Amino acid sequence: MSTPVVYRTDEFPLPDSQRNLIRWTVYLGFAALTVGVAQGLAQALNYARIDLFHYYPGMRSYYEGLTVHGVFNAIVLTFAFANGFIALTTARGLGRPLNGALLMASLGALALGSALVSIAMFSGHASVLYTFYPPLQASPAFYLGLALIVISTWITSINIFLTVARWRREHPGARIPLLAYMSMMVYVFWDISSIGVAAEVVGMLLPWSLGWSAATDPMLGRSLFWLTGHPIVYFWLLPVYVSWYAMIPRQVGSVLFSDSVARIVFLMFLLIIPIGFHHQFVDPGLSPGLKFMVAVMTFVVFIPSLLTAFSVMYSLEIGGRRAGGRGLLGWFFALPWSDPSVCAQILAMLAFLLGGITGLMNASYEMNLEIHNTAFVPGHFHMTVGAAVALSYMGIAYWLVPYFEQKRLWGARLARWQAWIYFVGVLIFARGMISGGLAGMPRRTAIALVSYPIPESWKLAGILVGVGGALMSVGAVLFFFVLFMTTFFSEPAAITDIPFTSTYVGPALEGWQPRLDRLRIWIGLAILMVAIVYGPFLVHHLPPRVVSMPFRAY
Repeated sequence: MSTPVVYRTDEFPLPDSQRNLIRWTVYLGFAALTVGVAQGLAQALNYARIDLFHYYPGMRSYYEGLTVHGVFNAIVLTFAFANGFIALTTARGLGRPLNGALLMASLGALALGSALVSIAMFSGHASVLYTFYPPLQASPAFYLGLALIVISTWITSINIFLTVARWRREHPGARIPLLAYMSMMVYVFWDISSIGVAAEVVGMLLPWSLGWSAATDPMLGRSLFWLTGHPIVYFWLLPVYVSWYAMIPRQVGSVLFSDSVARIVFLMFLLIIPIGFHHQFVDPGLSPGLKFMVAVMTFVVFIPSLLTAFSVMYSLEIGGRRAGGRGLLGWFFALPWSDPSVCAQILAMLAFLLGGITGLMNASYEMNLEIHNTAFVPGHFHMTVGAAVALSYMGIAYWLVPYFEQKRLWGARLARWQAWIYFVGVLIFARGMISGGLAGMPRRTAIALVSYPIPESWKLAGILVGVGGALMSVGAVLFFFVLFMTTFFSEPAAITDIPFTSTYVGPALEGWQPRLDRLRIWIGLAILMVAIVYGPFLVHHLPPRVVSMPFRAY
């Protein structure tokens, strides 16, 4: 029979100064989300043929608003939340404080980088969208800001790795506690993944925007971007996995099914980093063999997702049955839905199920030819990042902000309604985007301003997108309202710890489990996989073919 193993310390010794630095890191992300959500509403209503951009201060076009929406939500929010939340879970998992100077440096780089990209976007010098493909060119401030935001994650990595190294010196031969292991693997994964965009921004785009080179290589730039651009989705998602594996079971009165499965899942993500070429199935210059290999690797991503679905749902079932749930599905309804943190994250899991299915459709070469650059893609994207990630962030915030502020959560019932409103909005929004995409409705297009008659199938799809986006915006506003009231008007409460889950370890597995902690082997394999996939392409495409002059549409 399996043995329950609890990794925890008697107290959580994180100093108040470090907790405040982590708090402001997370709050910076939520501040970016407020701006991104406002732009998102205008994006959604655009598909319903309602143009709001004339009323947005500083916004001169749909594409400026789309850039702000993408950068603030998909980069600033997610990087800030990961930097803060994963630093916190690392400290809690090891039961020891972090390096305060590195926390300060990470926050400083993040804040300065966010300020620079904001100046570039709101001054009209960075309408290059979230993907910032060359030959579209932004101002140097935009690229420098992006570089600083990435540097903030590297500083967080150094902080986490140093803290784990000190813990291992003090505990020779001991396994890294699961919460700290998963937290560390988030940044091992990201550090390898970020090589592509770092090389693109620092080696190509920043010198090009400064006028040091007259032209650029769009094919090389796109490929380097997608070396990072697809794994970045998992960098957004893996902090959520940390919560689903290590915290949700505790919140529903359960335990995690398997320590080993959790570690294997994070290692599998590490080994499938170089799949970004599946975003380039329609690009010239890539061999059919390379596209086939990447398509197969992309389908492999579904395996760790299935393992996660089984492991996390089994933990939920244990909790539901302990709460009195009976029958095939009675346990699901017996879960503590009254807890807004649990409610939001379970709804995020349900949305992620649909997002994963549409992701498999994107991964198919033949299907990709039909839906590439259509509204289908952001429909899928918003069920993964816009729901699984964003709604989980909201659920985590419902215990995280009270922990930061040492106050009770204000308006728990309203917070539950917020989660449901946002969830329903995402489903309607995605339904409109996906149906419109299948009918050929383009993405990244100012539909409200087109001069040609649009098909009838686009009209209904656009209305669904507008309605769903409006509901998502209402849910987001309610989220900010609950956090505001909690911060300034809620009752004080002594909250000394964060949710921490015990796990089951089978006796038969104890002999080989330490191999999962031999990170040098796994990191080496991950780098080897990147070299196998991207090495031949880089050999063929270096030195860069600098043939495209810069282009600024707005």
